[in-house]
Amino acid sequence: MTADLTQDPPAAGANDKLTKEIFVVAGVVVLGMIMSILDITVVNVALPTFQTELAENGREIAYSTVAWTVTGYTLALAVVIPVTGWAADRFGTKKLFLGAVTLFTLGSALCATAWSIESLIAFRVLQGFGGGMLMPLGMTIMTRAAGPARMGKLMAILGVPMLLGPILGPILGGWLIDAASWHWVFLINLPLGIVTIVYGFFALPKDNVNPSESFDFVGMLLMSPGLALFLYGVSKIPSTGTVADAEVLIPGILGVALIVAFVLWSFKPKHPLLDLRLFHDRQFTVSVITMFLFAGAFFGALLLVPTYFQQVRGESTLKAGLLVAPQGLGAMLVMPIAGTLADKMPVGRIVPFGFAGIIVGMIGLASSTSPDTPTWHICAWLFVMGLGMGGTMMPIFTAALRTLTEHEVARGSTLLNVIQQIASSAGVAVISVVLTNKLNNSDAISAAQAAQEAQAKGQQVPSAAAELMAKLGDKFQGTVFSDMADAFQTSYIVALVILVLTLIPVALLPRKKEEGLNAPQQPTMMH
Repeated sequence: MTADLTQDPPAAGANDKLTKEIFVVAGVVVLGMIMSILDITVVNVALPTFQTELAENGREIAYSTVAWTVTGYTLALAVVIPVTGWAADRFGTKKLFLGAVTLFTLGSALCATAWSIESLIAFRVLQGFGGGMLMPLGMTIMTRAAGPARMGKLMAILGVPMLLGPILGPILGGWLIDAASWHWVFLINLPLGIVTIVYGFFALPKDNVNPSESFDFVGMLLMSPGLALFLYGVSKIPSTGTVADAEVLIPGILGVALIVAFVLWSFKPKHPLLDLRLFHDRQFTVSVITMFLFAGAFFGALLLVPTYFQQVRGESTLKAGLLVAPQGLGAMLVMPIAGTLADKMPVGRIVPFGFAGIIVGMIGLASSTSPDTPTWHICAWLFVMGLGMGGTMMPIFTAALRTLTEHEVARGSTLLNVIQQIASSAGVAVISVVLTNKLNNSDAISAAQAAQEAQAKGQQVPSAAAELMAKLGDKFQGTVFSDMADAFQTSYIVALVILVLTLIPVALLPRKKEEGLNAPQQPTMMH
């Protein structure tokens, strides 16, 4: 983003205090980031509501389908992040930031008008195109306003939405759904968006555009549809019941082929969409592999927690949001400490402790899915997982960027953000597939769904379902909840296995103080 780094960095010994002007600019950036990050976690608690309120003919929508409201959003983020650098270089950060907020706000308004799950997913993708630009643009704007000498202090400010998102998002989403309707999960963004646009118009400095990089159109045409097709194929596995079905194989194979073509192409242009040449750096590669496996397992499993509280334990959306808050609190306590330690000692001595917390928390979560488990037990395990997450994210990003040269840091940060979003999308898709398949294999759950659909249509309960309900008698309802709990437990175990496998690349992270060519104080944060 050369257009936005035209100012010379402060000289050695320059004033490193945060001025009023910097705080004014930071206010705009934080507002934009809060909108984007909150929206990810706010929607999580609304997934069970989407399953019923957007259902057609009384048939509840499959969880793997409604999960695309999250997958589609995060996939849009992954698609647009690489484009942001070129677009800022071409149009300037102020115009692009205001345009991104406008697109995000418009997408939010359209989401509130959705009439079906398909339309909601489409509008979420549009919303994601705007939201994906806000984080990298915000970091670039702050770098220009404050310079590298003051970025350490600014990270404390910019970390606020990242830390508060997992805490406030589920609570806000649950309260809005209980007090009004699911539409307000999106309508809440309208006043925030309007304030941010007006505030940013007057507060952000004027652009100094100096285009220098060409855009990799071929890479964009290969990577974007490739990812979409691949994840679409994965999402069809629950409904088809097999990987060998044409609905899974055709889009899946086409998607993989396009991604492979992108990998081969990316080494040709001078400014590729994603600079895969950075994988020549061993530490960068190990850090990326660690982050990919961690993000896929952790965020994929975390998405299920609000749904578990609502479907298995019968909690309201508001209470489900409150019960998820301990995870965010744990992360908020540890993340600033881990970020500081990552600048003073090798990350290979920090990340294993973070992973230990995550694995212990996931084991506890997988063993606590029974409807009879005390709620405080689950909250305690979520808190432990949050502590582990706080000790993992920042150090991994620091390790990835530390040995890159100065001109490689921006490209490395872009690649890391994209891969993290891809990992989150893939994790959500895979974990939701596991959950849906396990739910579909339960005769009791199938009978309960068939009876519910028949009652909604005013029809007679199917004979097979009626026979099973009569056979189990008073035990039928308990069997349904028990089978649901088992389905969530299996999903958590899959995530746990992936996390344990991640210990292999974690063991390869540097355990000695490295003297890299570039040692940024903090890595570019992501959501």
